[in-house]
Amino acid sequence: MDSPAGLAAWLVEKFQSLSDCGGDVETRFSLDELLANIMIYWTNNAIDSSLRLYRERRLERMAFRVHVPVAVAVFPKEMSRFPRRWVEPYCNVTRWTRMPRGGHFASLEAPEALAEEIRKFFRPLRAAAVA
Repeated sequence: MDSPAGLAAWLVEKFQSLSDCGGDVETRFSLDELLANIMIYWTNNAIDSSLRLYRERRLERMAFRVHVPVAVAVFPKEMSRFPRRWVEPYCNVTRWTRMPRGGHFASLEAPEALAEEIRKFFRPLRAAAVA
């Protein structure tokens, strides 16, 4: 956080290496999207808090159970892809989908596909709630 240029370079490298862009970050993200993300981290001094979750996840094993229905969308370029058999003992997985493209920034890379997957997960739950 001591250098806006350093932060920008680090974040753009993450967008490049953790997305389904084939090495060319501008095929998936506009310069405005990249700059907006950089500015959010810079102006809020938020890079440390955004990285905290990753550090904590590496230090602790999953020590909780999720009993409500869980959907998992597996994006091919996501940095962590766990086998379903590792997740099911901890979560009530009712939907597991291998997505055709996308990575860590799926909501920016493949927003339509992600939104449709979320809809498909919630449709049966909404129908059951109404019934």
